[in-house]
Order: sequence, then C-alpha cells, then structure tokens
Amino acid sequence: MNLPAQKKILVVAESIDIEDSSGTKGRVALIKNLHKIGFDVRVYHYTRKDIQLPGINCVAIKEKRWSSLFFLSRLERYIRFFFKISLSRPLEKVFGFSFTLFNDRNSIITALEKIEDFNPDLVMTLSKGGSFRPHHALLKMPGLHKKWMAYIHDPYPMHLYPRPYAWVEAGYYKKWRFMKDVSEKAAFTAFPSKLLMEWMGSYFTGYLEKGLVIPHQISLDEISESIIPDYFDLKKFNILHAGNLLGGRDPEGLIHGFIKFLKLNPEAEDDTQLLFLGGKNHYSSYLSEWEVKIPQFYVSEGYVPFKQVQSLQKLCAVNIILEAKSEISPFLPGKFPHCVLADKPILLLGPYYSESRRLLGEDYSYWAEIDKVDIISRILKDLYFQWKKDPLKLKLNRPDLEEYLSVNYLTIAINKIF
Repeated sequence: MNLPAQKKILVVAESIDIEDSSGTKGRVALIKNLHKIGFDVRVYHYTRKDIQLPGINCVAIKEKRWSSLFFLSRLERYIRFFFKISLSRPLEKVFGFSFTLFNDRNSIITALEKIEDFNPDLVMTLSKGGSFRPHHALLKMPGLHKKWMAYIHDPYPMHLYPRPYAWVEAGYYKKWRFMKDVSEKAAFTAFPSKLLMEWMGSYFTGYLEKGLVIPHQISLDEISESIIPDYFDLKKFNILHAGNLLGGRDPEGLIHGFIKFLKLNPEAEDDTQLLFLGGKNHYSSYLSEWEVKIPQFYVSEGYVPFKQVQSLQKLCAVNIILEAKSEISPFLPGKFPHCVLADKPILLLGPYYSESRRLLGEDYSYWAEIDKVDIISRILKDLYFQWKKDPLKLKLNRPDLEEYLSVNYLTIAINKIF
C-alpha cells in the first residue's frame, strides 16, 4: 500500500540517540519506517549532538544559551549543587514546569520557526520520559496545529499512572492542563498501545476521538551481528532479561521461581543460566546478592550496547518481559518488538490486563503474574524440556505480531489520516 504522491513529514523528537533509552529506540525505529513507507522525512531533534539516520535529513536543535530562562535554570542548578538546596519543587508548584523545560521548549520553537525550505503535510512530536518537550513547543505554534500528530508514549502526569507508579507531582494541575491542551489542540494523537489510548482517553476524551494506535516498530535496519561475550554460553538454556529494572518491576518472584525450577529439576543445573543485562537500577544490590548465591545467575556490571543485546535476544532460549505488580499495565514495552523479532518464546510476567498480554493472546501459555513462583517454575520447566528435546524448534512463531509491528501495518495506520 503506497501513500499518494510523496507526503512530507516533520518529526520533532526529544532524542534520536538509541543508546539513551528503550523509548528512544522505539522512536528511531518509527522514524526509519516512516521513511521506508515513502515519506519525505525531516527530523529536528533535541539530542544536542550530531546524529544522522540513513537517508533522512536530521537537524540537531541548539539550546538557547543567552536567555533569561537559561540563566534562571543554571542559577537553580548552582544553588542545588553548592548549597544543597533544591528549588525545583516550590518552583514547579508555581509554574508547573522547570525553567530548564521552558528554555528547551523555546529552543525548539526557535529552530522550527527558522524552517523555510520544508512545508510538511504532517508534524509528529516524539518525546521520552516525563518531559514532552516537543509537545510543549507545538502547543505554542498554533499555525501547525492542523497538521500536528502528538505521539503519547506513556501516561502523564504521574498521578494518572496506574499503581504502583502513581504519585502527585508538584504543579500537577498545570501538568494535567498541559495534557488536556494537547488532547484538544493536536489534530491527531497516536499511542504505542490500545490500552494506553483507552487509559488516557478515559481522562481526556480528545485522545479517544482523535487517537490511533501506532505500536513500537520492528526496524530490520537494526539487525546486526555482534561479538558474543564470554558470559553467554551458546550451549546453555539461556533465560534473558534485557533492560533496566525500574522500581516496581520486582524480580523476586522470577528469581525464586528460577531457584524452585532448578531444585525440582536438578538435571537443569549444569546447562541453564538466568541473565540480567542492563545498567545500574533500583534492584542492582538485590540482584548482586543473588548472583553470589546462584552459580547459574549472571548480572551485567553496567550498560550493554543495544546491538549486542539484540544478538543475545536472538541467541537465547527465552526472553523475559517483566512488568510491575498492578491491576493493569497499559504500556507496550519498548523491547516488545525486539523480542518478537528474536522469535524466541517470551516469558511474560505482569498483570492480567496488559498490552503485552493482549497482543500475545489470553491463551498465551507463558504468562504469569510477577509473584506467582509456582507458575513461573512450571513454565520454566516446560520451556526447558522443549529446549532439551530440540533447541531449534523453541520459537515464538508469531508472524501476526511481526506484521502488526511492521511497515505494512504502519502504512495502514498512517493512511487513515490522509
């Protein structure tokens, strides 16, 4: 399916550095796939270093360093550093956001206002974390609102998160008002998951009325071989968790399920390994304690490069997606498409209502809540003996998900607005 003529799309992204977060990996895959569809894509990004994507014109936005907001943001930072006094909370209670965010917003606006040689048919804002800087900028540019697609990657503000992540931020009402304005001013909104669109739409109806689902993308450009590290034994039944463990993604149930699996199946002790790859995180000390106790347990000392992680996801026996203990998980994890592409069974540990489970299917065999030790142990046993019988046949085998996360589905979704 092809788009009529060659539509132009301006992407305003907070970052296109794939090494800074799983969220950015997903945004970059989306940008690359928009280019593959046939869009004439130009990217303005606030990574603040020169990064180019193949065949795509990428412009690094410069920070405004001669402004009152820049001065105030640095003053606040120096007061915090030298006097150990944090003014961020009282300032956000008054203004809703930090001086740094306001200056970053203005930096983005200034860069976009200088564009003279590119008249886009669509302007898409992509952000990460809880800042939404490109969205702040577009709100101040009403001339682009009729072309604006606001991509909402996570719930926001924080008090709209499901438990255990929900908490009330300083300036929460102004943050809520900001998201309401986005829902009303943007011509289109997009979400990586259906549950997230419904979740945000329950608070702001505009997100449901204008929303479409654009899941995290499989980008075949990212596939590349990497050197296999010494800690990864290709002959073993490798169970891999890749990515940081944020607070709430408690690995205790998984570890105890793994220990019980080994205890009940002693023949697996010599050829099984559980690996956690990622930088320092909320559970690093806890993981390190177990690494000393369990010979079959490995925890990386720091961040592992994306390409190497992708290679190991393809070579392991099982990939793990670990979510928080909650009633619902409306997020589509950034690594979900990487796990689908790896074509190895996914051990999904999360709530009954989750986007990952919705996509894998209610009858998916390898799912459990994160604290169900007995079920986790039983799943690992099932997967182990399948692997033992024939490692080459241990596959996810979900071409439907590969299609859903592909350029083809993205083309269908984008065509809905043209």
